[in-house]
Amino acid sequence: MTTESGQSSRSKPSDDYDDEAWAKLVPLDTRFSDIKIRCGDMVICSEIKPSSSERHEWCRITKNLGQGSATLHNKSSDAILVDEALIPKDGAVDIISGSEIVPGPGGQGYLQYRFTVMPAPDSRSQLLKISIDPDHAKCSICLNVWHDVVTAAPCLHNFCNGCFSEWMRRSEARHQHVLCPQCRTTVQFVGRNHFLQNIQEDILKADTGLRRPAEDLAVLDSSSSIQSNLIIGSKRKRRFSTLVSPTVEERDSLRLQCPQCEKNLIFNYLLTILLDKLIQKYAQIATIGGYRCERHGAHLQCHLCRGMMPNRTNIQVPLHCMGCDRPFCGAYWSSQNVTHGESTPVCNPETFRPVGIATIIVCTVISERTATRIPFLTHEMNRHEQDITQRCIAKMGRTVQDVVAEWFSLFNDRQIDRSRMPLNHAETITTSTHVCNECYDKLVGFLLYWFRVTLIVDYFPADAAARENCWYGYACRTQHHNEEHARKRNHVCRPTRGNHPS
Repeated sequence: MTTESGQSSRSKPSDDYDDEAWAKLVPLDTRFSDIKIRCGDMVICSEIKPSSSERHEWCRITKNLGQGSATLHNKSSDAILVDEALIPKDGAVDIISGSEIVPGPGGQGYLQYRFTVMPAPDSRSQLLKISIDPDHAKCSICLNVWHDVVTAAPCLHNFCNGCFSEWMRRSEARHQHVLCPQCRTTVQFVGRNHFLQNIQEDILKADTGLRRPAEDLAVLDSSSSIQSNLIIGSKRKRRFSTLVSPTVEERDSLRLQCPQCEKNLIFNYLLTILLDKLIQKYAQIATIGGYRCERHGAHLQCHLCRGMMPNRTNIQVPLHCMGCDRPFCGAYWSSQNVTHGESTPVCNPETFRPVGIATIIVCTVISERTATRIPFLTHEMNRHEQDITQRCIAKMGRTVQDVVAEWFSLFNDRQIDRSRMPLNHAETITTSTHVCNECYDKLVGFLLYWFRVTLIVDYFPADAAARENCWYGYACRTQHHNEEHARKRNHVCRPTRGNHPS
């Protein structure tokens, strides 16, 4: 197995950092300098073609209120490209860190820039110690300290994941809605609480006598069905007086319906005026993919398109990305033969698919993923290291896809140390595991790191082979804001100084 060891540390507080620059445009051609954006509204004047040193005013970048985003206004005399989308003259588009910008209507003959938000300077914080009574961290169902804690809303009471999952299953089978087992408030949302999970772990470390036997926890985990936020509906009937004029909350709930719930909206209005048998007769029509949501069933909200899908734990179709645990609807709606929503958003299957295995879903072949370029997150977003990796691959006469495919094979055969893999459930992920596009890029970057550290020096460009390793290796923080240091030292290596575990 390919392994490494070592330590790292943060850079010194005295490292150079430009407090005025909140973002920058980084040219992918390393011969050109970065364009630092020092104010909230700035016109960019720079080179637009590598063959000419003449500068042109071609865009204005305005900082948005949200962290890490801005609005780009096209000030040139022609269209420009932003993330491969054509922005016409005087047009505007929102950009985020990692957005790729070409100051011309075509990729050929123009420079390519990458918008990058500068990291905030380190801030010193005072450690605050809080004493917590373990009795205040117990599940009211099993009366033990939480395990994989979840929080119910709007009452904000906390329970073990397995305990509340079983409670929810029984409530949905017997009652009109799910009640909080502690205060009997109708539960509308429930989700995992990672902050309280950390508190739970600290409590068990402080008092090991509160730990439950491993076999009890295994039984509890087998009942757990809440991986992300669930939206829980209700079978409660609506009053006749509200049939004509629904409330704001009801209008919002209509917009959140998933495609397999859309037809139910009609039946909800008819429930108060038609016989139950008549409703059941017409309810058979309201099915998509052979399934119709229960009116009180729990739903997941897709992280990407924000659309809704039922939380069906009894099917083999993945609903959550194994790399980040976030819900994505692409695989589910593809399995239900739903390719678009007339009134609700539905993701393309390509946004959530296996890491590297060709699959067939509803007679549609989803080909193996291809890595045509080095992802933005590779090598800790150090563009100099990315450029060196690209040149190494070219010198070997190979493509990025060739290298990634080779290392995916080693990954699938478990010949790579996964201890630093930046994904959840690292030990269980294989090339047949469903992941989102962001986690796929992280995995490709992880494999390209191992490609670089195992590469013999003969394949390195002359200017890269002579560089010394940075003491802090991949964990060096200076490389993010000091261009000279990022270029001068090799950062695709293990740390040899500091106390940060590798």
